[in-house]
Amino acid sequence: MEVFFLLSAFVLGSFPTGVVVARAKGVDLRKVGSGNIGATNVGRALGRGWAILVLAVDAGKGAIPVLLARHFFPSLWWAASAGFVVVLGQVFSVFLKGRGGKGVATSLGAGFALAPLAALGPVVVWLALVLAFRIPSVGSMAAALSFPLSLWLLGDASAPKLGFAAAVAILVVARHKDNLQRLVNGNELRAERLPPRQ
Repeated sequence: MEVFFLLSAFVLGSFPTGVVVARAKGVDLRKVGSGNIGATNVGRALGRGWAILVLAVDAGKGAIPVLLARHFFPSLWWAASAGFVVVLGQVFSVFLKGRGGKGVATSLGAGFALAPLAALGPVVVWLALVLAFRIPSVGSMAAALSFPLSLWLLGDASAPKLGFAAAVAILVVARHKDNLQRLVNGNELRAERLPPRQ
């Protein structure tokens, strides 16, 4: 049952929310902005309202398997594993031949379901850095890296939670390799003032 549950979490994570929403609006998300399928690029292509919708759905995808695992399985390791697997699904989507997103919003949802108070730390880090530098990728990487620290500072760093946070941090930063190269080259995309909706 546990293996089937994890496979289901992977498939759920694989659902490409941004691609589906953009396609419904007649936009190929991979050909605009950064080419990413996440909420930030949806905002560039379709406006703030659609970006918020994609963010909410992708975060929900991350939270659902973790909450279900916490309810049905006694060990917290299953919840942590479900959280990481659903993020893997977002990153390596079976519906997009393994070419998914960067896992930021899905990680956020899984993190809140696993450790709600500690997950506020990365949100604050993301907001502070994006407001200061207007570069979403910097905020996303720093937020992911701050989650293990947030768990530790709050005394909530159990092995399953810390393992999840560390694994997700590595995965999210690795998925930003192109952004890191653009940062080095000085041509990384910056946050724009998004229209409410297109």
